[in-house]
Amino acid sequence: MPTTTTIPDDLLDLFDEPALGHLSYLNERGQIVTFPIWVDLDGERILASSPIGSRKGAALRARPQVAVSIASTKNPFHWLSVSGRVTAFTPDEDLEFIDKMSRKYLGSDYQRRTPREVFSIEIDRVSNSGAWG
Repeated sequence: MPTTTTIPDDLLDLFDEPALGHLSYLNERGQIVTFPIWVDLDGERILASSPIGSRKGAALRARPQVAVSIASTKNPFHWLSVSGRVTAFTPDEDLEFIDKMSRKYLGSDYQRRTPREVFSIEIDRVSNSGAWG
């Protein structure tokens, strides 16, 4: 399986379709926690968000090592698996990021208008479907 620290061009389309990411991290008890999440790519880092003050945000600050997987909604054998670490948290000004994600995944602006933050995941490892996809 190919391993690299950049996402191959033939997998960038995963960030165009409404393919859910699955984010995994270790909780305070050392258990693996995985949940679906809306994801984007800024060219170098994977971006996602959470409400300010969330348990997810606190966990990612304490233990920034994460894994993210994404499988195409059109072809489940077209997938991406990334390991990395959360390196930045920034306020989601005017909820621009979550609105963009909500339009991508749901077709309309995000309904819950509460303060949010965007976290950036620097990529350490990439595996992908390669010839399978």
